[in-house]
Amino acid sequence: MRTVLLVEDEFGIADVLARVLEDEGYRVVTAGNGRRGLERLAESKPDLVVLDFMMPVTDGAAMGRAMRADPAYAGIPIIMMSAVSEATVRARFDGYTAFIRKPFLVPRFLDLIARTLGQ
Repeated sequence: MRTVLLVEDEFGIADVLARVLEDEGYRVVTAGNGRRGLERLAESKPDLVVLDFMMPVTDGAAMGRAMRADPAYAGIPIIMMSAVSEATVRARFDGYTAFIRKPFLVPRFLDLIARTLGQ
């Protein structure tokens, strides 16, 4: 079973996405900000991180940079999601594997997850 770490500060979005992923057979671990996300990395050893760009405490760009700087996590694919443009995200952090703009349709999200994991 593939594990997805979902880092999203909006509880409603995180809850819906986690349920959708679990229904598709993924194990889902959640965190409400990047600092907690970094803590959950060590606990969960995810196959994929879905990371919101704008969050309190530690944002997605900072978490992504921390992951890429750590050899233990540098190879984990990151799907960055945001309501702001990809160009805005890329200016702060360009080490993600894929990008999805909010709002998005669930089938598109699931397709991106599967393609990123090579399924």
